[in-house]
Amino acid sequence: MTEQHDMSQAPGQPPAALVTALRKLLRPLVRLLLARQITYPYLMNLLKSVYVEVADQEFQAGSKRQTDSRITLLTGVHRKDVKRLRTEQEDAARTPRTISAGAQIIGVWLGSPEFGDDTGAPLPLPLRSSVRPSSGKTFDDLVEIVCRQDIRPRVILDEWLHLGIASLDDANCVTLNTGAFTPDKGFDEKAFFFGKNIHDHLSAGAHNLLGLSPSYFDRSVYYDKLSLESIHALSDLARQTGMHALTTMNRAALQLQKRDESGADRNHRINFGVFHYDAELPARPADEDNHHA
Repeated sequence: MTEQHDMSQAPGQPPAALVTALRKLLRPLVRLLLARQITYPYLMNLLKSVYVEVADQEFQAGSKRQTDSRITLLTGVHRKDVKRLRTEQEDAARTPRTISAGAQIIGVWLGSPEFGDDTGAPLPLPLRSSVRPSSGKTFDDLVEIVCRQDIRPRVILDEWLHLGIASLDDANCVTLNTGAFTPDKGFDEKAFFFGKNIHDHLSAGAHNLLGLSPSYFDRSVYYDKLSLESIHALSDLARQTGMHALTTMNRAALQLQKRDESGADRNHRINFGVFHYDAELPARPADEDNHHA
C-alpha cells in the first residue's frame, strides 16, 4: 500500500488537513449515534474491534502470518485485547434476505425491457394468481428471476407495501414507487443501505487520499448564498437528474451482468451513488463563500 504524505506535517503526527476532515465527517455520525443512544464507551469497543480486524486482514507483512504483537504495534490496542478480539466470533447480524433481494428485484424491474413500457418506465405488474397464464409478465415472474424459489413473491410484496416501495392499483396490479431505490420507511432497510453506501464512498475517498491509481470519480457541486425558494427548485432538480443517472447506470449494469454470465472472471462489483444535501448557513463574514464543481 502506497501513501502520499503531507510535507508540512510534524514527524509522528497525522496530517492536519486529514484531522480536520475527520472531525467534519465524524460530526454527523456522532449526531446519529447520540440520537440512537450509542455511547462513547460502546463506540470505543466497536472501534477497537474494527482496528484489529482491518490490521489483521489488510496490513499483513507479505506472506508472514499476522501476529498479535504486530497488530498491537500497528493499532495501539493492548495485546491481550488483540488476542481476545481475534478469537471471538464476529457478532454481526445478517442482513435479512428480503433487503438485498428487494434491491436486486427493483434493479431488474427498472432495467429490463420486458418489465417496462416504451419509455423504459416500470410497468404495473399483476399477481400471477389474478391472471391467466398467457397474459404476459407478472410480479411473481419478476421476483422469481432474482429469488428463484427462495422467497415467495407475496413475502416481498407485503414488505414493499409496508415500506411504501410499491402499491396496488385499482386493477390489483403492483406498481413501483420509481423513487424507491432505497425505502423512506424501515429502519433496518435504511441502516443496511447507509452502511453499504457510506462504506463504499469512504473507501473511494480513502483510496484517492492514499494516492492510489487509478483514482475514483468523486465530485460534487456546492453553492451557498441561496434563497429557500432556490433550494426547493434545486432539490427537485437533484431528484430528477439523480434518478435519471441511477436508472441509466442500472440499465447498463444489468445488461453487462447478463453478458458476463458466461465468463470466468465475475469477481468484481460496482456501487454508483447520487446524493444531495442542503442546510441553513451559519453566520460568517461576507467575503467567505462561493461555489465549486
